Amino acid sequence: MKSISGIYSLNRFRNKEMILFLIFILIFTFMSLLSPETFLTTRNLQSMAYQLPELGIFALAMMVVIVTGGINLSITFTSALASIVGGVVLAKMPLVGASPAITILAGLTAFFGIAIACGTLNGFVVAGIGITPMLATLGTATLFEGVCLNITKGGAISGFPEAFLWFGNAAVLGIPFPMILFILVVIGSYYLMERTSFGLKAYMIGCNPKVTAYSGVNVKKVLYGIYIFSAVLCALAGILMSSRYNSAKESYGSSYLLQSVAAAVLGGTDIAGGYGKVSGTVMAVMILQVISSGLNIFGVNRFVINVIMGVILILVLALNLLNTGKNRNA
Repeated sequence: MKSISGIYSLNRFRNKEMILFLIFILIFTFMSLLSPETFLTTRNLQSMAYQLPELGIFALAMMVVIVTGGINLSITFTSALASIVGGVVLAKMPLVGASPAITILAGLTAFFGIAIACGTLNGFVVAGIGITPMLATLGTATLFEGVCLNITKGGAISGFPEAFLWFGNAAVLGIPFPMILFILVVIGSYYLMERTSFGLKAYMIGCNPKVTAYSGVNVKKVLYGIYIFSAVLCALAGILMSSRYNSAKESYGSSYLLQSVAAAVLGGTDIAGGYGKVSGTVMAVMILQVISSGLNIFGVNRFVINVIMGVILILVLALNLLNTGKNRNA
């Protein structure tokens, strides 16, 4: 049984974070030396600053669920469904004479409303019915995908107001707005998960849900909250993607599912639950983004990049398993 007191072990956190930071520095330096004319350019760094927040937000959406001992395989389709319904609102409201401000407000409401509904459904299936999170979210992912395809008929929703494109493409004082939003999400996630009683309860559930329930914690209520929060993060990622692409489709962001799991685990989150940190996940996202951008610059096929990400995930899981075995034998 995992010790709850070990959740906030400072030495453990610092060691993992320092290792991740050193890995990031090494990889960034390596990529810079291999292609300084391309990798270190302002254009490439800005491109990474626009892309990283999408993966980063999805990774945090995955991480908060994993710390409870679950997993959310529906994050990309939650984002897609929110984007498609929100996109329909954004595309149709100007046709009935709605102003740009009202249109965007209604569209954003649709984004978050649909996402919260998806998160509530996940919470009900996992916490209310008691289905294993992997099977539950696999089922809801298929459901959300089916709804997306029925709405779009396999196509894409487009024709959004010009003002909506600001979210994914604008910069404030030279800083891409997606990066500013991501920083706010990181701060909010850190505070919620690591500085509130709600976050502590989530870690406790990941350590041992039965003992947590006996201690007086409403486990179902916390799980509902976690899955809803995860879905809200998916909505934010969907807003950035839809704004950047000026369209919404069920396949947008599909590659982020594997990468989000890889980022959470690489960042130190225990796949069995009970342990994980926002800063570690963020550092892992930065590592994966640098690897992905570097391989793109070198002309590596994006499908091969997915293979590499899969290999990284397997290696990290294997190393974590070996480390866990050593700790138990110690």
